[in-house]
Amino acid sequence: MRGFDNSEFAARTERAQRRMQASGLSALLLTTEPEVRYFTGYLTRFWESPTRPWFLIVPASGKPIAVIPSIGAALMAETWIDDIRIWTAPDLMDDGISLLAETLREVSPNGARIGLPDGHETHVRIPLADLRRLQQAIGPREICGDEGIIRALRMVKSSSEIAKIETACAIAGRAFQKVPEIAKEGVALDAVFRRFQMLCLDEGADWVPYLAGGAEQGGYTDVISPATDTRLQRGDVLMLDTGLVWDGYFCDYDRNWAIVSANAQVKSAYGALIEASDAAFEIARPGATAADLFQAMNSVLSRGDADTGAGRLGHGLGMSLTEWPSLIPTDHTVLEPGMVLTLEPGIAVGDKILVHEENIAITEGEPRFISPRADQELPEI
Repeated sequence: MRGFDNSEFAARTERAQRRMQASGLSALLLTTEPEVRYFTGYLTRFWESPTRPWFLIVPASGKPIAVIPSIGAALMAETWIDDIRIWTAPDLMDDGISLLAETLREVSPNGARIGLPDGHETHVRIPLADLRRLQQAIGPREICGDEGIIRALRMVKSSSEIAKIETACAIAGRAFQKVPEIAKEGVALDAVFRRFQMLCLDEGADWVPYLAGGAEQGGYTDVISPATDTRLQRGDVLMLDTGLVWDGYFCDYDRNWAIVSANAQVKSAYGALIEASDAAFEIARPGATAADLFQAMNSVLSRGDADTGAGRLGHGLGMSLTEWPSLIPTDHTVLEPGMVLTLEPGIAVGDKILVHEENIAITEGEPRFISPRADQELPEI
């Protein structure tokens, strides 16, 4: 089912307001696409334009208030939000700041603390000059951090959210199954990238905002470079890593193939990646930490030259391609039912690397793969 029942957004808002009360916050001020959509269901690609700012206020009680450019009013009115305050944007003199300040003064008393997400992986989507004007315009109220409220809420998904991520994973899985139809010896890598995105769309993706990968002899040098017109050769390892979107939620996993055949070193390294992700999967239960999952994978990878320079071996997943937590030694976030994670071990193969990735959901008991599991042996094309 696309979208959510209004009860989903009401529950999110109530959870936020309970945390706000405990933290002494009178309101939350939200400025980015995932934050606004999380509380409203407002789904649009119009955020690609940097011209207009968009604001959402979560008050201490009651429904959120949208303070948005007039061009978005009709779509916002289709959501559960009924207090929609608009201005004509862009306005080079006052781009919604007076209206936003007026609304914040209305919902928060003098001396109030207004939370703005300020932790790792957050940003403020408002010009610095306007942020300073806003602070002056709200009078004796403080704009401060949100005490990690948005992070805590978004890390734990509802069953409806997980179902959307799983749908995105299934779409990618069907596209991955058809890669041997588009990727063969002699085909240019950039053509493979284009055709794979077409496959994703044909299989039901709404859009494919992220596609990375590589193909070189015995592995690949990095996993974020744009595709070139270099033609696939016998002995190459091809990797495609997709973050496609279905109904506003991402999948994020990759698959590897050997072009015609792979040498013993590559096959062994691929086997280590599968073993590493399986080791993390086995302990991915409530009470374990993000660091525990890192150590489980690293203990397998460290038998050889393990460090690929990636910095982490997985992360959270949901409305954004990458979310909290990070599977690194210093992230001690405790796993909870409802979290969705990627397991993303990487391993060095000589002067090249191999990377493998799966998507899993944390449950009350055993975790669950929501990406169709990869072959245990490196497939050949």
